[in-house]
Amino acid sequence: MKLFRNRIDAGRTLAGDLMRYARRDDVVVLALPRGGVPVAFEVATVLNVPMDVIVVRKRGLPGCEDFAIGAVASGGVRVLNEEVVRSYRIPKSTIDSIAQREQWELERRERAYRNGRPMPELTNKTIILVDDGLATGTTMRAAVTALRPYKPAP
Repeated sequence: MKLFRNRIDAGRTLAGDLMRYARRDDVVVLALPRGGVPVAFEVATVLNVPMDVIVVRKRGLPGCEDFAIGAVASGGVRVLNEEVVRSYRIPKSTIDSIAQREQWELERRERAYRNGRPMPELTNKTIILVDDGLATGTTMRAAVTALRPYKPAP
């Protein structure tokens, strides 16, 4: 595993691996706030392509909120890690309560980040999704699920 000095270094390194997407009008970099924003900014800047955000909220394990049992994303998307839910015997009522709380926070953040702006045009675009790390991959999976209706490039 490569370690980076900071998110700027990570973004510039990632951009170096993605130079084939530089200066293309069919590419959009989407950041998962908050940690993914500085990484995505560097990627978009180096590649000279537009950047925006896709808001995703982790649904944490009760008592250990940093461990994702699922995620919610823009457009009402809910992703659940069924294996974790079974292993920890998390009741549906708990899952629903967590999802409702995170959905409310997601909508609040989306209003703040977008300030009334719609998602950029994503149909037939290559989307580069950027976060500052992946532990379980659940939030990234939620982002991918939320983007499918936009019909990005295969």
